[in-house]
Amino acid sequence: MMRLLSWNIQWGRGADGRVDLQRTANAIRAAGELDVICLQEVACNFAGLAGGACEDELAFFAAAFPDYTPVFAAALDVPDGGGARALFGNLLLSRLAVGQVFRHMLPAPADPGVNSMQRVCVEAVLSGARGPLRVLSSHLEYYSQRQRRAQVAALRDLQREACAQAAAGPAVPMAGSTSSFAQRPRPASAILCGDFNFEPEADEYALLQTPFADRVPGWRDAWAVRHPQRPHAPSVGLHGAEWPARAYCCDYFFVSADLAPRVTMVEVLAATAASDHQPVVLELMD
Repeated sequence: MMRLLSWNIQWGRGADGRVDLQRTANAIRAAGELDVICLQEVACNFAGLAGGACEDELAFFAAAFPDYTPVFAAALDVPDGGGARALFGNLLLSRLAVGQVFRHMLPAPADPGVNSMQRVCVEAVLSGARGPLRVLSSHLEYYSQRQRRAQVAALRDLQREACAQAAAGPAVPMAGSTSSFAQRPRPASAILCGDFNFEPEADEYALLQTPFADRVPGWRDAWAVRHPQRPHAPSVGLHGAEWPARAYCCDYFFVSADLAPRVTMVEVLAATAASDHQPVVLELMD
């Protein structure tokens, strides 16, 4: 069984407004044995985050989970005002062997008068029991629907691109080429998770899962695969955090269609108040 957790940790800030990274790590461990941990809103040396003190969260989680390979993608990489860099983005921790890694800056078309921030998707090719598969962790724009729709389109394009590369097969080796041209796996089989900032009824939810015209295995909501008659459990609004005004779901696992029959469990862990979001866990049959 392959088990993955996805969680927007709000830089370790709980529903009580207090940043406590040890509490975050404890909540992750309480989820049981995990092969992959995907965290959104991870900060490093970033001032101005409510309750934070410019913690090096990359170092903290690498030390807290020493048996995992850390892969980080910064959506924001900006000066900290003191000669160093401030980072904010997505962290993937894998207990499985990590192959090629991709860091995709997501599109942010201008949307005048609307607040927004740069968003990123981190993709890693992992060695699963049945061969390599891709795990992608993302966090889409909250305020701008225009940007969010463009980012959904980009996630669809990533699936189409990987499938085309996998179908093309290895190229003819270049005479005298270096290892930078070596052919590395990037399979069609994939898991996409994160905070998507849209609800199940939103246009973006349907757009992401629109079938492709060719043989590309499209994205399928793992919750709908496993619980076709059950409404999505809420992933925000459960523990009195300062937002939202009501509970709803915006955190998901999507799987490529070929992996859908292997989904054995997907659940929202509702008990923890260690973030303004709830962790989501996916189990995939080996």
